[in-house]
Amino acid sequence: MAEAGAAVVVNGHSSKENVERTVTKIREAGGTAIGIMADVSDPKDVARLVAEATSALGPVDIAISNVGRRLHKPFETITVEDWDWAIRTNLSSCFYLAHEVVPSMRARGWGRVIHVSGYDGFTGHLVNRAYNIAAKAGMHGFSKALARELGPFGITANTVVPGAIDTERDWSQYPKATYEDVAKAIPVRRWGHVDDLAYACLYLCTTGSFVNGQAIHLNGGEHMF
Repeated sequence: MAEAGAAVVVNGHSSKENVERTVTKIREAGGTAIGIMADVSDPKDVARLVAEATSALGPVDIAISNVGRRLHKPFETITVEDWDWAIRTNLSSCFYLAHEVVPSMRARGWGRVIHVSGYDGFTGHLVNRAYNIAAKAGMHGFSKALARELGPFGITANTVVPGAIDTERDWSQYPKATYEDVAKAIPVRRWGHVDDLAYACLYLCTTGSFVNGQAIHLNGGEHMF
């Protein structure tokens, strides 16, 4: 996004160091960026995040929700508190952000809302992830609702759905798989890269102006819908 000329707000919650590292990389490459720490599961903190971003860089044109926190528990052991925490973090956070940025987008007649979801919200094939499957499916439902309602005002809303992306991960979650095993299960025989995800978002914000209410799956053909 920064390479394409966007001024970028990098949000983080737990690691200020990672946020500052990302901001530094963008600035060193000649881009404009600031970092703002905020808990996106808290609507008041999201309001502060958007207010600070607007004060520093102007109204928000593009909002990308890319939050995800996992809770691996069998369905019967999930408590109401677990469920509320997971849905608030993974799904409600999308609503909080859109609710803060859409009014100014509508006033200016242009905006892009993108939700980064997960394929388990479409396949439902993973066990011990009832909350995650529900939240990820809900994210795309929310994208479709926004797309229908806000399209007439120059605002599109879409969902980007990554598959196996080569990022840092806890391999204890995948006890029966190795890096090579995962790649072999993908028709293109490789993991996805974060650039694949970034370019999909960039497309939706530039030449993809006729794409609205859609799920863009990035998984090398591992899952086909």
